[in-house]
Amino acid sequence: MRFTKGHGTGNDFVIVDASVELNPALVRGLCDRRFGIGGDGVLRVARQDALYFMDYWNSDGTIAEMCGNGVRVFVRYLLENALVTGDEIAVATRSGVKTARVEWDGINVDMGPPRILGNSWATLAGHMYEGLGVSMGNPHLVCEVDSVAALDLSGPPELDKDFYPEGANVEFVERVSPDHVRMRVFERGSGETLSCGTGACAVGVVALSDEPGTVAIDVPGGRLRFTRTSDTTWLAGPAVLVATGEFDLSSLAGQL
Repeated sequence: MRFTKGHGTGNDFVIVDASVELNPALVRGLCDRRFGIGGDGVLRVARQDALYFMDYWNSDGTIAEMCGNGVRVFVRYLLENALVTGDEIAVATRSGVKTARVEWDGINVDMGPPRILGNSWATLAGHMYEGLGVSMGNPHLVCEVDSVAALDLSGPPELDKDFYPEGANVEFVERVSPDHVRMRVFERGSGETLSCGTGACAVGVVALSDEPGTVAIDVPGGRLRFTRTSDTTWLAGPAVLVATGEFDLSSLAGQL
């Protein structure tokens, strides 16, 4: 099986073409960092009418609505493989069509308007953190803390199951200045990752009090730039392809 490996601020993905039929076991095997290729998820390059469709799966084999870092990496793959041309690329996702602009320092994606879900909470290591629920096509809970460095995200935060019956991504954010924050995230279906694009958007919405503006968001894997306008949100950052090769699917025979 032919594959490409890419990442956006350390949020890494295995990329395969439409000939690969994904299923939960195969996704888990490909994303395994010891017995597979390794990744936070799988991006399958499919078609939806006239557009390329980002068929995104989390590393635990579940299907996700959207991935902000993933869509930038997806666009980079389309460009590097001459599947699309130009400085503005439209991509179909389960959360609607996203438009990406190629810029000198990365790729900037129109992530659409946020939806405020209301106040909720998460419990981590016996401590309750109050936060604001934000949807960016997928659910998030943003909790402000004094420092993100000391948090133990080796296990999942406990959520209010009535508020989030299908779970959510949980972001912890530390304010550095009015236009600069630090963030760590526990992603639903993947665990703690070095970055989460939709999570950065949710954090940006909270950091800007849902008002227009721009904020720099430092994640463990690098820096993202979030911009809120009067009618939408934009997320800019790097998108890097690091390897292309062949994976022997027979190595996963006992798992599939």
